[in-house]
Amino acid sequence: RGGKMSGLDLKLGPKERVLINGAVIENGDRRSRLAIMTPDANILRLRDAIHPEDTKTPVRRVCYAVQLVLSGDAKADEIKHTLLRNIEELSQVFVDLDSRQLISAASNALTSGDHYHCLKALKLLLPREERFLAARN
Repeated sequence: RGGKMSGLDLKLGPKERVLINGAVIENGDRRSRLAIMTPDANILRLRDAIHPEDTKTPVRRVCYAVQLVLSGDAKADEIKHTLLRNIEELSQVFVDLDSRQLISAASNALTSGDHYHCLKALKLLLPREERFLAARN
């Protein structure tokens, strides 16, 4: 975070869409970088968005719930405890060190109200979850 105000650097590809505080914003024809200066802005990259019908696994369900906060469709304080419990449940399944660090990062981000970084950490668990589920079938 250095010396600048807390914020988020968002790198967008051409025509990429992002949802910021409920407004869909589309990038132009070139790659660009936005500096989001408002610390508690709700930001969701639409290319990363999980659709409701894709919430068939535990990690995807938690990601979707965090996404609902970012899109403004759920109130953070109303689902915080449920989300923390769900993230804690994931830590009982993903026991390797890397996964535990991601779960811890997600939990810490959620606790500090940083839903963007919470979602980012949880999304890194998705490929692990896929491998885990594939190995069980």
